[in-house]
Amino acid sequence: MFVALFAVSIISFFIINLPKGDYVTAYIAQLQATGSLVDADEAANLRKFYGLDRPLYIQYLKWIWQVIAEQNLGFSFEYNQPVTVVIAERLLLTIILAIATVIFIWIFAIPIGIISAVKQYSIWDYIFTFLGFIGLAIPDFMIALIMMYLFFVWFDFSPGGLFSPEYAQAAWSWGRVKDLMEHMYLPIVVLGTAGTASLIRITRANLLDELAKPYVVTARAKGLSEWKVIAKYPVRIALNPAISLTAYILPFLISGSVIVGVVLSLPTVGPMLVKALVAQDMYLGGGIILLIGFMTVIGTFISDLLLLWIDPRIRFEGD
Repeated sequence: MFVALFAVSIISFFIINLPKGDYVTAYIAQLQATGSLVDADEAANLRKFYGLDRPLYIQYLKWIWQVIAEQNLGFSFEYNQPVTVVIAERLLLTIILAIATVIFIWIFAIPIGIISAVKQYSIWDYIFTFLGFIGLAIPDFMIALIMMYLFFVWFDFSPGGLFSPEYAQAAWSWGRVKDLMEHMYLPIVVLGTAGTASLIRITRANLLDELAKPYVVTARAKGLSEWKVIAKYPVRIALNPAISLTAYILPFLISGSVIVGVVLSLPTVGPMLVKALVAQDMYLGGGIILLIGFMTVIGTFISDLLLLWIDPRIRFEGD
């Protein structure tokens, strides 16, 4: 895990610095757009103040040492605050939204995939297959725009954001938690549509493979009920790829919700990452990317534990 995160930190830090210029360049461009002029001496002083006058590898070593020794992701130039302070609440809301979306995907995709496989070529199979292809074909941000339009036309209000205006900047309380839960259903549906459609197809395909194997035929010949035959082993084995996919759904929801976050005005790290990259705020952008990499590793670890629990063959092979 540490080797993977170290590699992610190097790659992300240097990719963020690939565009020409730096934060001072972007900052000067903003000032010039408002009519303010900055001479070369002032620009040099700004670069020295932010530590941007040093070689890139020195900047990286300084940053990664702060991450390891002080658990500090650096200092955001744009917000003039530590990165951890800037992203703290946004990261919490992002994780809550991502976990809720994963639960939504599992609740709907797995039962639908099982029914679609068991009732192969039935009207239900055709309906679920059609909806699955629609869910995969339409981008998340397009679904967000459509749903916002429908909510505005039918209910005369805009469903953007995760809080009502009175709770947007308020301290955490039961009222704020309740307000968050009332605003989460639309982002969950929008973000979970593609994942649900994909997981339906994966569950269906793998369960169909398992249902054709000899041990299922033998179980039926012994007189076991159909649903017991299906639920005993085929479903558990067919869920292996679905569980493995969970390791990538979590970081995808965080990084892939960038455009959706902008469209729905969500206070998550996605829109902040875009803003950091545009402003070339390398510590903020690098910190967010490093956290996404960390969640990928953690998601992989959790999926491995779930596979070990669901599939006994893995334990036997390990022994």
